Amino acid sequence: MAGAPAMAADPVKTDSQGSKGPDRTVAAQAKITYKSTGTSPGGGTVTSVDPNWTPPPCWYAPEWKAGEFAKFRDRLYFTARHDPGAPRDALKDMSDENQAYAKDNYNIDKEKEGMWWGAQFSPDATVAEQSKCLDPPFWVKNGEIPDVPNAISPEILAELAYNQIKVPGTKVSLAPDGPSKVNLPTWAWLDKGDFKPVSVTASLDAPGLHIEATTVAKPVALSIKPGTEDAKLLPASGKCQINDDGSIGEPYAKGKSKETPPCGVTYQRSSGNGTFNLQATATWEITWTGTGGAGGNLPNGEYGNDQPVKVEEIQSINR
Repeated sequence: MAGAPAMAADPVKTDSQGSKGPDRTVAAQAKITYKSTGTSPGGGTVTSVDPNWTPPPCWYAPEWKAGEFAKFRDRLYFTARHDPGAPRDALKDMSDENQAYAKDNYNIDKEKEGMWWGAQFSPDATVAEQSKCLDPPFWVKNGEIPDVPNAISPEILAELAYNQIKVPGTKVSLAPDGPSKVNLPTWAWLDKGDFKPVSVTASLDAPGLHIEATTVAKPVALSIKPGTEDAKLLPASGKCQINDDGSIGEPYAKGKSKETPPCGVTYQRSSGNGTFNLQATATWEITWTGTGGAGGNLPNGEYGNDQPVKVEEIQSINR
């Protein structure tokens, strides 16, 4: 059923999904649910390495049974009509739209056959991004997905799950113990128990319809920045590859002070009375699978931590 875009006078709030849009208190909204595995405390959400990629700002999904939609539209118009700042042309368009819906009695006679779909929005979506989903609510039979841009799909769910992934922190172990020494390698590593794949499954259920997607983040490398230009990275790229057992680097052991670690840094000057801010950033490979055999890759993600490193000139060494 055709209609005008949502009016600017629509009352706006943040719903239980964190979505911004018209107040949908009277709605059987098909909510997206998330289930995470492999997370650990002390971490955070990944950031895409592709600055041009973001999760979808808006999408269309089931929202109302027919009777609920009729109540929603009546309340929407009532609220706008009692808003002294509501533009007259917007009120007229909203009234015309309600009359168009009412011609078919909001499909109340088909209450059990389908639902009204509407636009839903990410809480981070800008007004410009919300404009990608300006179609008015439309009727869809149960179990069907409409052939319209931005209709909810496994891929959209996978992209939304991306934003829910929480990965472990990357505070690395450093050795030898105590302050690092100028011109002697500082070993850096992450144990295998600290670095595991994590996943988030996003799902949506409505009458006759179940869609889901699982987005998996797999650690593939750790990048180190020493916090000063007066340092030599090990390896020279600063990217420490993940080992077969899931660990990164190699734990320091007594007697290895003059050996070259597979992951670390050699500082070439003292930090004086302060410290250098070592940055360790993990790279995560992101893939997804979804309903109906769908799947693919999403941009790699990054997450990192900073930690202070004190560096001293060599006075005496007992190792």
